[in-house]
Amino acid sequence: MSSQHHRFALRRALCRRSIAMCAAWLGGMLALGAVGAAAQTYGIATMQPGTLNHTTGSAIAKVLKEKGGLNVLVQPTAGETTLIPMVGRAEAELGIANIAEVVSVTMGGTAAGQQPDLRLIGSIHPLRTGFYVRKDSDLRTIADLKGKRVPVGYSAMRTLDTITTAVLATAGLTPADVKAVPVPNVVRGADELVGGNADTFTFAFGGGKLREVDATVGGLRVLEISDAGMAASRKVFPYGYLSEVDPGPAFIGVAARMKVYAYDNMLFTNTKVTDEVVYKIIETMENNKAELVAVQPALRDFSAGGLYKQYDIPYHPGAVKYFKDKGYEPKATQ
Repeated sequence: MSSQHHRFALRRALCRRSIAMCAAWLGGMLALGAVGAAAQTYGIATMQPGTLNHTTGSAIAKVLKEKGGLNVLVQPTAGETTLIPMVGRAEAELGIANIAEVVSVTMGGTAAGQQPDLRLIGSIHPLRTGFYVRKDSDLRTIADLKGKRVPVGYSAMRTLDTITTAVLATAGLTPADVKAVPVPNVVRGADELVGGNADTFTFAFGGGKLREVDATVGGLRVLEISDAGMAASRKVFPYGYLSEVDPGPAFIGVAARMKVYAYDNMLFTNTKVTDEVVYKIIETMENNKAELVAVQPALRDFSAGGLYKQYDIPYHPGAVKYFKDKGYEPKATQ
């Protein structure tokens, strides 16, 4: 081989080696990128284990991980007034709380103050509640609570006072028209009825405590609420509405079809979460509703179109894009 041919062969070998090294380097970078993407973890902040809120979060996390490829982990917290600011500060990417708490925190109604970076994904299911009395009680309607012993002054759940006042307003009553029984939370309110210190208590359908009290006192009954009184009620809390329910295991104290007070349970995020991730969250939930319901029956009420309601709190752009792409229009909150 001539020296010229030798130099040519050497250069060709060096070029091939360089190409191989570049390809290896590029492949390594792509692999690292894939690992980085897979390693991205998204937290969903909820209330404590055993609550309806925590079960809902667990259902969403499971579906997003198994069907959407998003590594979502449930982050239990002390309560909604704790978890909402966590999401607003981007300490968790997602959160679940009722609209009364979300409005209170974002509008500065609590010590947590405003959360300008918090964004809605939407309403995932209604929280249906009742005012319960013993099954053998003479009380039949909300109006019958006048002069009766009612849990009021929720020291650890301040928004429950707003909800209680709104429900009393359906019968033209105010907290001044009842005998207030100060309690920290709804669980204590239920205990006060069991102990004979209250004539009624309020609780969300589906709670384990409700089944416990029903069995302890020999049965509960839900007080009837006036549809005609909702205009007055909305002056207290504009986001409440009536939801029709039928007797069944999930609706303790309901003996016949009736309307009960309800307000929305919300899924929300913050401005640091990308539009693509929020879009994928909604898409995955819509495409896998059966899997959601298998873990949390309350999500039977979920629909992607139902997420979008006319709340004053801004929606995440990724959610808005999804609603626009699907032709979903914002629904009234009432």
